[in-house]
Amino acid sequence: MATINVTDASFASDVLGSDKPVLVDFWADWCGPCKMIAPALEEISDELAGQVTIAKMDIMENTDVPSQMGVQSIPLMVLFKDGKPVAQKLGAAPKGQLKAWLEGEL
Repeated sequence: MATINVTDASFASDVLGSDKPVLVDFWADWCGPCKMIAPALEEISDELAGQVTIAKMDIMENTDVPSQMGVQSIPLMVLFKDGKPVAQKLGAAPKGQLKAWLEGEL
């Protein structure tokens, strides 16, 4: 399952209303580290399909949710369970580290 794009308008239904955990990657097109981890997140999305949904939110196109959540640095990955943020990871990391962190939080 590939990553999904979420917007300010779809955040409540796609993330907060999801019946399974959702990892939201807050990113921007101009962010080099964000682009570095994008392929790893796609692979992890396939590998952990059924366990977690991986969503991407462009903070330049969607400013409401990132500002409500206090996003100040990117890439920022926030894991939501039952509509609540339960864990977050700031900055780029190798795929193995990202996957191990995520699996540890699920």
